[in-house]
Amino acid sequence: MSVSFDLTGRVAMVTGANTGLGQAIAVGLAQAGADIVAVGRSAPTETAAMIEAAGRVLHAIPADLSSIAPVADVVAQAVASVGAIDILVNNAGIIRRNDSLDFTEEDWDAVIDTNLKTAFFLSQAVARTWATTGRGGKIINICSMLSFQGGIRVPSYTASKSGLAGLTRLLACEWASKGINVNAIAPGYFSTNNTEALRADETRSRDILARIPAGRWGDPSDISGAAVFLASDAAAYVHGTVLAVDGGWLAR
Repeated sequence: MSVSFDLTGRVAMVTGANTGLGQAIAVGLAQAGADIVAVGRSAPTETAAMIEAAGRVLHAIPADLSSIAPVADVVAQAVASVGAIDILVNNAGIIRRNDSLDFTEEDWDAVIDTNLKTAFFLSQAVARTWATTGRGGKIINICSMLSFQGGIRVPSYTASKSGLAGLTRLLACEWASKGINVNAIAPGYFSTNNTEALRADETRSRDILARIPAGRWGDPSDISGAAVFLASDAAAYVHGTVLAVDGGWLAR
């Protein structure tokens, strides 16, 4: 049996594809042959140009994923535009930082709703289209090093990403028999908007780099290969895994 990472003819819905890791994942999937449905608040203008350069098509669906209100409409619009979704990447996420003694309910709910609640209900909505047709599909959740570790000053983010790792395993158990692969990627410390505060803190940045065996912050392009693998037929028997792409952080 030949191993194929080819995604030609498939459609990937990627949330938060306008910048950072989401953009890199969308471009990587496009370079492997997939067309992209980009869902998010901001217009993915730069991403669209990169997708076009890869010879593929991007369909943009504007939506605020801070609640589940737009989920049904997002899936309906995507199906109407492209016919069917083959791959879902739950990448959209936010982070709020404060000492746990001072953390507010507002910051707790905002992060949990975006990072965990919406990811579940969007997965559910897309998986229902697959269950109805019997076509199967791939879901890739974007977790975090804080799916494994505690971190500091980000209680709702840690809770959301730990929850997303557990949800990945639960959905894999429920949906594997339906031909649906549910897996996750746990990025290490990447140069993105979410880590801007850490990289600007000279002491924290130095301490983080000292622990990464690869000796550098990850570039968003470093995550593309893992996404292509999990979205492809090469990962047909991979269910419920959380794949760390971390420069060796967890191994240290």
